[in-house]
Amino acid sequence: MSPSSINPITRVRARRLRRNMTEGERRLWSELRQFRRLYGIHVRRQAPLGPFIVDFVVHEHRLVVEIDGEHHFTPEGIDRDRKRDAWLASQGYRVVHLNTGELASAFDGCLAEILRELGLMDDALLPPPLTPPHKGEGDRCHP
Repeated sequence: MSPSSINPITRVRARRLRRNMTEGERRLWSELRQFRRLYGIHVRRQAPLGPFIVDFVVHEHRLVVEIDGEHHFTPEGIDRDRKRDAWLASQGYRVVHLNTGELASAFDGCLAEILRELGLMDDALLPPPLTPPHKGEGDRCHP
């Protein structure tokens, strides 16, 4: 989808989301924006992708990173995410879900998971989990 084909309302909404990122999103963006210099990988934030705006996307690797706050764990949020993830998968994208608690408590593990998904880090280099994940949390980002 070319930038000129993006719905103008979606474009305005994406710009607003970029200005109003959460603290966790800002911190992650601070690291992800370095990926271009470090790895030659361009990461976009709050990017329109089809009918959705995704938190972060690496188009050349077909990877989406979503930061899930508490509204994602409501029945409506779970249903919305399931539909979005199915659509993204139909377009060839993989989705990594990180929740805000994981970003706060295990930031380095979250970065390691993204690097692993991009093929830049071997599973053997990921630290083992110290405790099992809590319900609703992924098992990838651990302290």
